[in-house]
Amino acid sequence: MSKKISLTGIKPTGAPHFGNYIGAVRPALEMANSDEYEGIYFIADYHSLTSVHDPKLLNEYIYEVAATWLACGLNPDKTTIYLQSQVSEVMEFNWILSCFTSKGLMNRAHAYKAFVQKNEELGRDEDQGVNMGLYTYPILMACDILIHKADVVPVGEDQLQHVEISRDIANAFNHNYKKELFKLPEGMARKGVMLPGLDGRKMSKSYNNHIPLFLDEKKLRKTVMKITTDSTPPEAPKDPNASLVFDLFKFFANESQQAELAAWYKRGIGWGEAKDELFKVMNNEIGEAREKYNHYMSNKHLIDEILHAGAAKLRPGIQEYLKEVKEVIGVR
Repeated sequence: MSKKISLTGIKPTGAPHFGNYIGAVRPALEMANSDEYEGIYFIADYHSLTSVHDPKLLNEYIYEVAATWLACGLNPDKTTIYLQSQVSEVMEFNWILSCFTSKGLMNRAHAYKAFVQKNEELGRDEDQGVNMGLYTYPILMACDILIHKADVVPVGEDQLQHVEISRDIANAFNHNYKKELFKLPEGMARKGVMLPGLDGRKMSKSYNNHIPLFLDEKKLRKTVMKITTDSTPPEAPKDPNASLVFDLFKFFANESQQAELAAWYKRGIGWGEAKDELFKVMNNEIGEAREKYNHYMSNKHLIDEILHAGAAKLRPGIQEYLKEVKEVIGVR
């Protein structure tokens, strides 16, 4: 039995942090290493153009994202990773499927609605700052999914709408030509795995409470020491289940390590000691990947080779699919 195709898109928006790693990278790679799915990964550089208009910055973001996934365990010999802009056929698909997408569907897209709401709250014109890339990017995302005949698309629960839009567009096309040319993908929601940040809120760059993923050991330890704690003295027993430090520790430690630290909490532990234990497990988790990441970022030609190879592997099948679609719609 052939494997199902799983598609993951990664938008290059800057250096990743531990929240990205726990919430997206680690679970996606666990899935990639399963025997059930054939994993396809792409770096969505065209999607970044909706907000990133600095070429040097975008180029660096692309390398950072690619290096992160490769360093954390994505094996290009077993899965395929490519750069979206190196499969130019997606833009032909984009125009074709745009002609089967209603404006009303785009009006309901979450990202656009959120932008409009923010403008209204600030008393601005509702479309101020909205470019057509932002408005229509769900169509391009649908094309990214549909050109691979993807069976499943693992996404966060807040991104499920994009898969639903893909299905709507595919259905509109298939219905018009009375031909099941586009496969209807299924969204696979990742249940809210949320790593808390330094202040206890969700780890996010927008809150400035994040921990960059590939800090060197000295900077990582210094950042971990900034985690919010109370003024309870070291000798006082502490409840591990009421501790932000312990909440973070559980994401990186095995059951034995958790039990040992929990017992130390109950005997009495200093916050500096607790944070040091957290630093050790975080550093152990990411140490090998950090070395690989630095190697890739120092040898970017290796990343280029892998991305080019991924695009070259996929393009012949996509070109044949596009030819079939164009025959159906009546263009040459």
